[in-house]
Amino acid sequence: MDAPDLNLLRALDALLTEGSVTGAARKLGLSSSAMSRTLTRLRSATGDPLLVRAGRGLVPTPRATALRDQVHALVRDVRAVLSPQPGAIDIATIERTFTIRAGEGFVELFSAPLVAALTSAAPRSRLRFAPKPDKHADPLRAGQIDLEIGVLGAFAPEIRTQLIFRDHFVGAARTGHSLLAAPVTPERYAACNHVVASRRGAFVGPVDDALASLGLRRQTVVVVPGFSDALRIARHSDLIALVPGSCFNGIGPSTEGLRAIELPVRTPGIAISAMWHPRMDADPAHRWLRETVLATCRAITAPD
Repeated sequence: MDAPDLNLLRALDALLTEGSVTGAARKLGLSSSAMSRTLTRLRSATGDPLLVRAGRGLVPTPRATALRDQVHALVRDVRAVLSPQPGAIDIATIERTFTIRAGEGFVELFSAPLVAALTSAAPRSRLRFAPKPDKHADPLRAGQIDLEIGVLGAFAPEIRTQLIFRDHFVGAARTGHSLLAAPVTPERYAACNHVVASRRGAFVGPVDDALASLGLRRQTVVVVPGFSDALRIARHSDLIALVPGSCFNGIGPSTEGLRAIELPVRTPGIAISAMWHPRMDADPAHRWLRETVLATCRAITAPD
């Protein structure tokens, strides 16, 4: 079955609105002969004369009269679809579910202020935090999630990225821990037992590499999935936890009874970014979501 020529819709709308070939031709910037040929095509496509001679003018057939409003609405809708979307929207009226995929640490630290920002500005929308078992870009490509939050690493080349904030690792020890009684040197730090958070279950990381360059080795005795688990264990033991410094900004997992310790060795910083598929670049609601995540996270992590 041949696909219909949608250009005929605009011509039909002009003919039914003007009620004459000459008027329709003038409206569309065509010659009268070109519009007459188009009317012939429309009669063939619809199986109806549409406009018939009545004296010196043309009158619509019952079929044409019945089609007039429908055709006008279709042309208006096509124009809306094929026109640039307005850059500004009324966020307060949108009804949409936004899905953010992020690690447990990000959700613990930022979910509450993000929910507050969304419910305040877009009360008809909803926010879903999806688990992050891997770093595959397929959910972004498939439209299953709106934003991916995390460390970039190796990601799909077409994915858009924006830095949200920078972080760094610190140690966490319970109040009264012997490590806090004197300056924390690499030797004293390495002599403690440690708990680390690793989604992959790894016992070693950049801190171990930095200590190894000094001929030192720490003993990691516990690996847990998330930073809140590491903090909880450190609070109730003599183990030293390794967590992002943002855990101590007062809004995330409870750090009551814990002290932050600047690491005595240099480790790479942590760059937390937002990632999204390029098809969402021009979507006003998605742009608002990105800007809201960026502003909320930076307000919390900004230095005092």
